[in-house]
Amino acid sequence: MTSGTTREACLRAYLALLAERPPARIDLADVAAHCGVSLSEMRVSFASTDDLLAAFFRDTDRHVLAAGGADSDDLSGEGPRERLFEVLMRRLDALDGHKEAVRTLMHAARTDPVLALKLARLSEASQRWMLAAAGISCTGLAGSIRAKGLALLFARVVEVWLRDEDPGLSRTMAFLDRQLETGGKLLGILDDLAYLAAPWRGRRRPVSGEAPAAEDVAVPPA
Repeated sequence: MTSGTTREACLRAYLALLAERPPARIDLADVAAHCGVSLSEMRVSFASTDDLLAAFFRDTDRHVLAAGGADSDDLSGEGPRERLFEVLMRRLDALDGHKEAVRTLMHAARTDPVLALKLARLSEASQRWMLAAAGISCTGLAGSIRAKGLALLFARVVEVWLRDEDPGLSRTMAFLDRQLETGGKLLGILDDLAYLAAPWRGRRRPVSGEAPAAEDVAVPPA
């Protein structure tokens, strides 16, 4: 295998194992055996299982960013709220094939404070990129506050997404829309003009119905 192929195989193996059991019960030898590579090959790309977890976040980031930023055809001309809505829905699309792995991480983090801290740091870093993709400032102290707040907001959305059985994700979109409406101003992500943005031209936006209640979540997912 080339180093790139080995890296991809190891990450796929890690996510497959994560769908079955918590990260505390996955070691490097498990991952190597699952994907059929030697530990020496695996060491070229990863130093620890923490590296594999971080790679999951980075790969999700890249998937979202590859679709384009605020100047892309489907986001250009939209307001901040609409752009951020679309970017976060893209992130859920990117996570769709790893739903059980995400479920395991969120469940495990509730009783593992060390894992919860790791996930919080990784999610904050990822949300800086999501803000950048939406054309929203992510620099300085204000950017740090926005990224932390958005990580928590997204975690709440993921809780709904994990329970949403509608292929169109109507419950998830409704909840995300409400979260952005109530949380956007608090985070300084949106200004008053954002609520006067042009009609929705990207992904479908919920038009009616109350958002479902979500559990309080303190652990951001991928």
